[in-house]
Amino acid sequence: MAHNETVLMGSSQEIFEKYHIDEEVGFALPKPLEELPPPYDDWISIAKNLPELIEKNKLRERVDQLQIHSIDGLKDHKSQRLAHLTLGYITMAYVWNQGDKDVREVLPKNIAVPYCELSEKLGLPPILVYADCVLANWKKKDPNGPMTYENMDVLFWFPGGDCCKGFFLVSLLVEIAAASAIKVIPDLFKAVKNEDQNALQKALRYIASSLQQARKEFENINKYVDPNTFYNVLRTYLSGWKNNPKLPKGLKYEGFSDTPKEFAGGSAAQSSIFQCFDVLLGIQQRSGEEFAARFLQDMRKYMPPAHQKFLLSLESGPSVREFVLSKGDAELQADYSECVKAMVSLRDYHLQMVAKYIVIPSRQQENKGTGGTSVMAFLKSVRDTTQNFVLRDN
Repeated sequence: MAHNETVLMGSSQEIFEKYHIDEEVGFALPKPLEELPPPYDDWISIAKNLPELIEKNKLRERVDQLQIHSIDGLKDHKSQRLAHLTLGYITMAYVWNQGDKDVREVLPKNIAVPYCELSEKLGLPPILVYADCVLANWKKKDPNGPMTYENMDVLFWFPGGDCCKGFFLVSLLVEIAAASAIKVIPDLFKAVKNEDQNALQKALRYIASSLQQARKEFENINKYVDPNTFYNVLRTYLSGWKNNPKLPKGLKYEGFSDTPKEFAGGSAAQSSIFQCFDVLLGIQQRSGEEFAARFLQDMRKYMPPAHQKFLLSLESGPSVREFVLSKGDAELQADYSECVKAMVSLRDYHLQMVAKYIVIPSRQQENKGTGGTSVMAFLKSVRDTTQNFVLRDN
């Protein structure tokens, strides 16, 4: 605990190094690899051609023909992350294939064994998680160009055309905009420790502005993602096998486990950035609906271990909220509340987008998000709990 606090009080550079956070892209993987050496190029070749293989109904046949490859040749973190992303895409495609009418309950051992071994090594579950499809699934078209949608692309695609690129890249750009505030966390904690109100207000204003920028980036989802394509095509490939009636027992990973395993699909609840600001601002989701708090806690298991540790270290830091309340200063409280309101605004917008992209297209069908939870009830609870932490004028 004391060591964590020392790191949090140190330079932002120390935080970045200890917790695998990048100054420019935050929790995203900086400059992900795009290729793997033989024999792993077999996996890349399938992942790069997923839409075509699925359309021709050849995907499962190609996967069944693969040799089992030992993961021993994947030495460094970036190649392991690329392999995890690649095997995640292949697994989702193998299970769901041309939709959810012909679902496979067993992942063959030639994919299941290396995937599970690699997942254990990385401390991630053997399913496509947010840390794969959003945080490690991007490249710049012009390496010297800006981090903008126009200059970026995804590494791999699912069926549904540009919908896949739009959904993953907009999510990434929201993440990066919010993550620009991570570098002021040491300033924030130092200001509390030293009771430096001016420094605290400056840090809070920077956080509020970063969260407001993230909300602006989020609006681009309307431009790049079609609701019907998302609901009827892409959503299927992001669905997990936890609380999913299509796979009531979960998925069996042949050659690795005799019993099926249940894992939630990738979702924004697996993003470290918003849980990071909840902790930092003292927004206690456990004070709201129990199911929502439990789900958010459970989603931490789907984050890279270094990012899980970062959230735990923040929880051991000094309370910004208690300090703000103890000072009784109206201007300081207003700056703090601007941060909380920016979080409310992001969550409010997320609710609107879920209504647009899941609830309306689903009409009479049950609307579960890709993470396997009843999505509107969950998001409303999280938004309302966040709202409760805005400081009211006396």
